[in-house]
Order: sequence, then structure tokens, then C-alpha cells
Amino acid sequence: MADEAHGEGGGLSFHPMDQFEVKPLFGGGYDVHWYTITNVTLWLALAILAIIGLMVLTTSKRSTVPGRGQSIAELMYGFVYKMVEDVTGKDGIKYFPYIMTLFMFILCANFLGLIPMSFTTTSHIAVTAILGFGVFFAVTILGFVKNGASFLGLFWVSSAPLPLRPVLAVIEIISYFVRPVSHSIRLAGNMMAGHAVLKVFAGFAQVAAIAPVAIIGVMAIYGLEVLVSAIQAYVFTILTCVYLKDALHPHH
Repeated sequence: MADEAHGEGGGLSFHPMDQFEVKPLFGGGYDVHWYTITNVTLWLALAILAIIGLMVLTTSKRSTVPGRGQSIAELMYGFVYKMVEDVTGKDGIKYFPYIMTLFMFILCANFLGLIPMSFTTTSHIAVTAILGFGVFFAVTILGFVKNGASFLGLFWVSSAPLPLRPVLAVIEIISYFVRPVSHSIRLAGNMMAGHAVLKVFAGFAQVAAIAPVAIIGVMAIYGLEVLVSAIQAYVFTILTCVYLKDALHPHH
């Protein structure tokens, strides 16, 4: 690894962005087609298996005195349920399974990405965009189904002075259609940036002169990444709840 970290002439030549490269799991070459099983496919599947293991297998016995796995599952369930209820009200409880699924998937994918030599699926905009645009289309369709044309009242700030309302309406429309972009980029950008910094510090740790400082840096950044992984799952989920509240109660 030390040889890989040094290029010709003794300079450092590690590549922190290589960890985000999509590669086929089987066969040679780097050609990826829609049917190709890649490292992304593997770690997406592992995230799903992690959710099943935590939320299904550990709670199958439903012990009166829960074990560690069941306790964590119940804690996650109660945490997200309370979030949905507080933000969206009683009307939003029926959509709790969808929001719970989003939270658990992002959380498990983020934490699996912290395992050495793993692949962080939520660092790819292709993955987070599916999640972000899925939420956007779901709440928009729900808003029109539940409220009809009155859903457009979301863009009309009736409490503002009349001359300002058209201007604010344009701003509200733009901000509404930017939601899925910011929703997806926020998650992917935070996960990619943190892992790239980790790779940089790990590369510097191979240089004897600064290895102690670099190792301390890796430990600090890794601890921060654990926190960021949980926070990003929370942020994505609570924003979903906010968007759902707007669909259920669109009037300002």
C-alpha cells in the first residue's frame, strides 16, 4: 500500500475518489450495463438484508423483555413514528411505513458504507435521486389527490400583502421544484465528501513523518462520519415529513 501511495519521484499519488467507482462484481473489464451485477448492487442488497435482520428477525419472537436487537428495532420504530406524528399530525400516520422504510434504508446504507473496503451507495446521486424524486412525485400526486386544485394554495401566501403575493408565488414554485434536487444532493454530497476526506487522511497515514497526526485525523473524521450518517438519515426523513405535511395541509 505504501508503494501505491507514492508516485514517481516520491510524491503522493493516492486517489480518494476511486472508492466511488462502480465496478462489475463478476468478469473482467469495466463495462456496466443495466443488467450488470456491480458493487452497488451488492451493497444495496446488504442494506436490505440488514433491515430485514434488524426489523424482522430480531423482533420475530416479540419477547416481553426485549434483547438488544429488538430494543434497537423498537427504538427506531418509536423514533420515526413520533417524528411522523409530530410533523404531519394524525393524518400522516397512515404513511408511516413508507417513511420508516426510507429512514431505515438510508441509515443502514450509510452505516454499511463505514465498513472498511465497503461501498457507500448513498454517495451516488443515482441512488439518492431515486429516493428524492420518489418522495417528490409521491407527495405531489398525494397533494392533488387529497386536495384537488386547492393544493395550488401551497404556492399562494395569503398572509402576505397583495402586491407581494405573485412574487412570492413564483419563489414558492421554484423552491418547490428544487426540493427533489436539494433533497438528493444533500445526502449524496455529505456522504461523498466525508468518505473522500477519510481516504485522504488514510493516504497521509502511510507517510511515516506525519503518520501519527494522520491516524488521529482518521479517527476524528471517522467518528464524525458516524454522526453524519445518522444525521443525514434523520434530515432526509424529517424533510420527507415536512413535504408530506404540505401535501396534506397545503394552505399557508
